[in-house]
Parts: sequence; C-alpha cells; structure tokens
Amino acid sequence: MTQLFPSASELAEHARMQPDFAAWQRGYGPLQHSPQTCAAVYRLAHQLVQAGQQADLATVYRHFHALDRLTAAGLWLVVHMTYALRVRLDGEELAAGDFKITPEGHTGGALNMVPAYAGYLALNNLTGETRGWLMGQGHCVAAIEALNLLTANQHPEQAARYPCDEAGMSQLVADFYSYVQNSAGQVSAPLGSHVNPHTAGGIAEGGYLGFAELQYAHLPLPGEKLVAFLSDGAAEEQRGSDWMPRWWRAEDCGVALPVMIANGRRIEQRTELATPAGLDNFRERLRHCGFDPLSFDGRDPAAFVCALWDMEQRLGRRVQELHDGVLNYPLPMPYGIAETVKGFGFYGAGSNAAHNLPLPASPHCDAVARALFNQHAAQLWVAPHELRAACALFAARGTRALERDSPLAQRHPPLPHLPILHYQEHACSPMLALDRFFVDLVQANPHLRPRVGNPDELASNRLGGVLNALKHRVTAPESALEAVDGAIITALNEEAVVSACLANQGGLNLVASYEAFCVKMLGAVRQRIIFARQQKEVGRPAGWLGWPLVATSHTWENGKNQQSHQDTTFCEALLGEMGDMLRVLLPADHNSVLALLPGIYQARGQLACLVIAKREQPCVFSPAQAEQLARDGALVLAEHAGEQPLLLIASGSYQLTAMQRAAVRLSTAGYPWRLIYVQEPGRFRAPRDAWEEASVATAAQVEQLFPGTCVRRVLLTHMRPEVARGHLWPILGDARNSRVLGYRNRGGTLDEAGMLFANQASWAHVLQAASALLDTPVTALLSTEELAAVQGRGDPRCLR
Repeated sequence: MTQLFPSASELAEHARMQPDFAAWQRGYGPLQHSPQTCAAVYRLAHQLVQAGQQADLATVYRHFHALDRLTAAGLWLVVHMTYALRVRLDGEELAAGDFKITPEGHTGGALNMVPAYAGYLALNNLTGETRGWLMGQGHCVAAIEALNLLTANQHPEQAARYPCDEAGMSQLVADFYSYVQNSAGQVSAPLGSHVNPHTAGGIAEGGYLGFAELQYAHLPLPGEKLVAFLSDGAAEEQRGSDWMPRWWRAEDCGVALPVMIANGRRIEQRTELATPAGLDNFRERLRHCGFDPLSFDGRDPAAFVCALWDMEQRLGRRVQELHDGVLNYPLPMPYGIAETVKGFGFYGAGSNAAHNLPLPASPHCDAVARALFNQHAAQLWVAPHELRAACALFAARGTRALERDSPLAQRHPPLPHLPILHYQEHACSPMLALDRFFVDLVQANPHLRPRVGNPDELASNRLGGVLNALKHRVTAPESALEAVDGAIITALNEEAVVSACLANQGGLNLVASYEAFCVKMLGAVRQRIIFARQQKEVGRPAGWLGWPLVATSHTWENGKNQQSHQDTTFCEALLGEMGDMLRVLLPADHNSVLALLPGIYQARGQLACLVIAKREQPCVFSPAQAEQLARDGALVLAEHAGEQPLLLIASGSYQLTAMQRAAVRLSTAGYPWRLIYVQEPGRFRAPRDAWEEASVATAAQVEQLFPGTCVRRVLLTHMRPEVARGHLWPILGDARNSRVLGYRNRGGTLDEAGMLFANQASWAHVLQAASALLDTPVTALLSTEELAAVQGRGDPRCLR
C-alpha cells in the first residue's frame, strides 16, 4: 500500500474537497484532533479504500464522525454510572434525587478506557474483522459496559435488562455498584465492578494488575487478533511482561497488540511513567526488550484506531521480513503507548481524585458537586438523533461476529485423543508417568498448541522426556534442548510461566515447579478459576481443556534445601477454592498419577493441582486401584480384621509409607485397623453450594470408606494438620476421637525421614497418636528406645 504523509496544506485542501473529513476534524466537546491524528486518519482512510475494505473515503470519515459521538456518549454514561440513578437523554440537568447517596466507581480509569475501547470497536467495523480484547485494569469495566450497550454488543441477559434507550441506560447506571443480592446471596444484576462473564467479550477479570501483561502474547492462535489494554501502574510491577517478544512466534501465535493507557496516576500518586523522564525511559526500555513502541494521543479515539492499524501493519511487515531472511526472532513487537491524563473528559482530570470519585462531594447532598456534575456532563451530551445514528452505524456489523463472540471469547477446542496408559509394577519416580503421558498426548494431538510452564528445572523434576520432545523456547539456541519454536516457556518467574499456560486456552498445557515456589502462581491461577466458575454460573461454561499444576520437589523431599523450600501452602490454598473448578490431588505412586491424567485433560474449565513426589516410590496401586482412586478419590488399601478397627487415613506419598509401617506394628500388637488412602481430599469436604455438591463423594461412598461405627481415626497428611482437619472434618468425626498429623512448619536441611520426625509425623508418631485413641499404653506399640525418640529424649535414628 502507498504510505501517505500529508502536509498541513494538503490536509486543508483535503478538508475542502471532503466535507465529511472537515466535519470530523472539528471534533466534539472535549474530543479534539491533533494535526498528527488528522494526518493518520487521512492515511488510514486511503489505505482502507486502496485495500478494498471500504468503498470510499467519505464512508471512512463518517465512521470517525460517529466515533466521536459514540465516545462522548460513552464518557457521559460512565460518569452517570458512578454518580447517578438515571440518565436524561434530553440533556436536562439531574436533580438531587437523581443521584446515588453513596457513589462508587473507578471513574478515572474507566473514562480513559472509553476512547480506547471505542477505537477498538471502530477498527473492527472499518476492517470487517472481529478482534478479541483483554483489559488488565478490569476495574475500568464501566467503559466496556457503556459502549457495549450503545453498540448492541451484549449477552442476552444484558440486552434484555439494558436496551439502548433511556430506560435501559437508567437501569444500567442504577445497577452499577447497587449491591443488590438475590436470595442465594449472589449479585442479582448482570453487572459487576470488574470484567465478568456478563461483560460481552470479556475473557479475564483483570482485577489483579499485571497478569494481562503476562498473558496477552500467548492468548491468540494463528489467524486471530487480540488487542490488550494495559496499565502503566502494572508496568512498574511486572517485569515478566518484558519477555513477550522472546516468546511470540508467527508460526504458532496470532497477532497481539499491547496498548498501555499511560494516564500517569495510580490510586494515590503519579506513576513512575508520569515523571519528566518516565515515558522516555520506558520507551527506551521497551526497545531494549525487543518492542517497537508507538506513542499517540490517548485522549482521541481516532488515534487509537490509527495506532492499532499501524501496529498491525508493522507486525505484518516484520513477519514478511522474517520470511525474507532480513530479520530473526525476536521480532520488534509493536507496543502502543496512549498518552493521556487520568479521568480525561470530566471534572478532576489529572488529579489523584480522578481515580475513584473526582467530584469533591456527593451530588446527592452537595449543591456544588451537583452543579459540577451537570456542567461537565453537559459537555459530553450527544443529541438523541446524533446518538441514534452513531449507535446504528456501529451496530451494523454486517456478517462479522459480535465482539462478544470473538474466537478468544469462545474457546472450545476438541477433546484430545488420549494416548495408551503405560502402568508400571516396579518402583520409579511418579513424575515419569506425567512425563511420558504428556509427550504422547502432544504427539497424538498436533492440532492443539502445547505449552509447558517451567520456572527452572525440568530435568531435575523428572520431565526429561518433555524437555527432549518440546524444548525450551529461545531466540538463539545453545543446545539440542533449545529451539526457536520450543513449546517450553522457561523463566525464573512463576507468574510469567503459569500465565503462558493460563493463556493457552486453545491447547494443551503443563506447569511444574517446586512446591514451595508454586505459591507465587496463586493469584493468577485463582483469577482464572474464579472467572471460569462465574462463567459456569451464568450458563456459559468455559470450554478450554483442563490441565495440571504440578507441585513437585515437594516439602517432604526437599530437605537438601532450607525451610524456605518446604511449604505446603499451594495445595492448602487451592483446596480452599471451589472443588468443581480445581481438584487438589495427592497421588502416591506412578500408577495413581497416570490414572488421573486422562480425566484432567478431558475436563473443561477445570484445573488440577497435583502434588507429586519426584523421587523413586514403590508402585503401591495396581492399575485397577489407580483407576478407582481417580474415580472415587479414596480407597481402602489394606485392613487387619477386628471389631471397630482404627482408621488409618493417609494422604501423600511419604505419609502412605509411614502409615503402612505403623499398620505393621499395630498388626503385630493385635489391634484391628483399616488403611485408607485419600488422594483427593476435596471429595470429602462439606460442599458449599450445589455446584460443588455434585463433585463430592456421596454419603454412601463415605460410609463405605469410613464406617460410622469406626469412631477412632488418625489422619497423616501432606499438608498442615489444621488445614486438613478444617476441610476434612466430615470424615474425622468427633475431635476427641481423632488425631491429625502433618507439616508443622518444621524443616531445614533434612532427608525425608528427618522431615517426618521434625514435624512429629513419622510412623512412630502415628502410633503415639493411636495409643491415645486406643486407650492403650504406648509401650505396647513402641520400644523404650523408640518412645524416647518420639518424646524428644532419644536418638531419632532409631526410627529409620
């Protein structure tokens, strides 16, 4: 295409010849167009016509004219969502009773997002393509909801409640932060304070700044396009986003267009980017990291249209230069910087107050604030006939999909073809089951893009086969285990690598890390499963394929390091999430790991946390037992007959070994017992709602495993005992008749036996607990020397 750079005189002549261009140039209210933006619009219009995407220049300029009105109406609606209970399309001032008593809203950021999202919508209309969108600052959702209403881009429940008329808009502003609940305690309006499943086209809440920055490059598949709106505040926090050019590949990634809203304000103070040298330094850092920064006027929706278009063209040229052998990876990745002020378009713009409530008081009870609202809202008002025309133009999408229905918002890849399961009979690392299965799974499903999130050591964590087959993704390979097209995203940043997999919603994923360091993934994982749960609740369940978050080199076998490497928080925290969305699993051997994997990868919208030992473990479970465990969550492994046997409940590889040894001693002493292995503790919790109730064991299953007549119970858990007791109280019975042993926050440079002893969780401590429940002398179960060790008076080595 011809690149046109018109001069000021050429633009003036063009305006004389094209009245629609001249009409747009005049701007609307606070929306004014710089000479640079006018030149960019001129250039874009000619390119679209030359490419056959628009019939003539006048049609393009009419779109931009309507875009100004749409944007002004969006700004107007956003400030009403914060402060008002109703709107008046006739432009009349609102009275005291028309305002909320207690206004609320992230007003400044939402105002900044209006021209951004409006520009995105306009580009889709002008090019006839439906791009996906992602917003890191999810608290700016008012902008999205306002413009979705105005452009007829809504889910059915919103379209019914919020039509594009005065009544519908009034309902929208009244519902925003209304806190109204239904009888189940849920928010009753199809609207939230952040992006949620009612938000048309939304794919992430964005309530936790920084994760959009880590995910956007991994989200689109080839042939797809994504616009990612990012926060300048998050740019200060998340250095992992600097690596996106290292990982983006044209061969397996779609077009990703990051745009930072550089408004210069956090909640209470300016950002680093707002300092005199801030943006210059940021642009330089972007270049150093492999980005191609492009700054533009973030107050003008037309500038967003042109910048996004230019970014697409730049990336396309870079890919062509790659194919021509001119460039190598990493390609310069376009990065838009929308320079604006916080809260542009309304009173208080550029101040700290703009973040939330820019007015000095509530207009409901303060006449000065009310006058300020009416004065500044009037500058944004659009006459009804102009607004109707603009809305109709944007709602006329032709045959292209609504933004609500972009491919990124409708992920539903086919179920994978499952490989043959290779069960084992001999002792081996349980991680080898995962290693072989995932390699076979990827080979059997070439249509599903694989991603492996690796913070550090795949080989050390017994995933050598995955490493050999998929390789670290790098730009300059140094060994046979690295490749430009590698599928393994490796970085010493757990949030970055788990985000690569959370974003790969059209493919197959695996994340493995030291258990202690998995904790750094919690925020990102929690955001994903909460959003997926909400999607289920509104009747549009997530369609991405399930995958495992593997915590290995775990607490009980990581004694070569200090206690910082011994932490069971990850599985404990995830056990607190809804069990139908995230399964916490503690398989004890190779076969029990393997039997879980088909179900994990065939689930939709559900993750699994697997705590897996990497060191060699005996194969305790037969294939049939492993499959029963995967299905039921627990099984009776062995028992010594007798009346009212003591229930020995184990959960974790090393815990099972300790319980087995304790059971032998009980048999020798003549006490009846039943050994139950609990692989999925969440199956035996008290369900918290109907969705979770469908995922827990039935009363009959619980009674079969844990008969009510067997009142004495000892649980030896991988986790902290207090956490396990809290979740598993339904199977532990009366606290006076049960004991729970586990990780007591003790550790250091110790081996497995040393870790168990330090945490009073060895086989001997189980017997000490059992003696109390059996009301029998502990000396009947432990020798004098063993008892001295358990009581802290002897040498622990005698227990090995």
